[in-house]
Amino acid sequence: MSAARVIAEFEVERWRDGELRRVRDQVAEEIPVALVYEDVPHGVMLVTPADLEDFAVGFTLSEGLVERPEEIRGVEVRWTGEGAEARVSVAWPRFTALIERRRRLTGRTGCGLCGVESAQAVLRPLKPVGGGGARVSTGALHGAIGALSEHQRLNALTGSVHAAAWVTAAGGIETLREDLGRHNALDKLIGARVRAGADLATGWVLLTSRASFEMVQKCAVAGVPFVAALSAPTALAVRLARDCGVTLVAFARERQHVVYAHPERLVNESVHNPTL
Repeated sequence: MSAARVIAEFEVERWRDGELRRVRDQVAEEIPVALVYEDVPHGVMLVTPADLEDFAVGFTLSEGLVERPEEIRGVEVRWTGEGAEARVSVAWPRFTALIERRRRLTGRTGCGLCGVESAQAVLRPLKPVGGGGARVSTGALHGAIGALSEHQRLNALTGSVHAAAWVTAAGGIETLREDLGRHNALDKLIGARVRAGADLATGWVLLTSRASFEMVQKCAVAGVPFVAALSAPTALAVRLARDCGVTLVAFARERQHVVYAHPERLVNESVHNPTL
């Protein structure tokens, strides 16, 4: 995908400090992407048109449509006039489960979540991530936070996209994906790491967005043990992280952070606080 397809340019009027100028502005593209499993439509998402193979793999895994990455047989992206189709082949038992899910949804409206039948399906039990996983120092955490913006190339041009970054235990950003949708950015990141054959327990995820329930759930399903977000968490996300063994850090900004769940993976450096 070329930059020309990810970014559009428009002539705009920019007002600043009382001065009006006519300039060209760069705006992030957004297209509908249909997720299709073995020729059966599953849903349509609005996505930044880049890294769509990563998105399809990450969505399929993080939404629990398969249990293991190897159950995804292949992904083909087909471009259409107004958007794209991500056609995913999955193992036969998973496909039959998808068909059954669609059969139960027939005639329903207003479910609000793609392919989800009930609140129970959203709040489905998750396998615990486990007590292992990367141990991260506060220095590594804040080093990655400080380096994040230099990796956000699309956001630097448009100012409108979220990022999800894969960070090593030592604090180096190895992979970053951007998208207008925070869920999409995370799915793209998970998909990129899975397609690279990476062990998702050996590093951690840094998000530019808030840590909502779905973001923590996606990481837990994929087996990511440590999640940090620049913005706030939700109460449901904190409860989920505590229940399933995910270390959750939020308000991760320069020289500050708050640990909401499983602080044992975060190694505090030079901490002096008599209240702890």
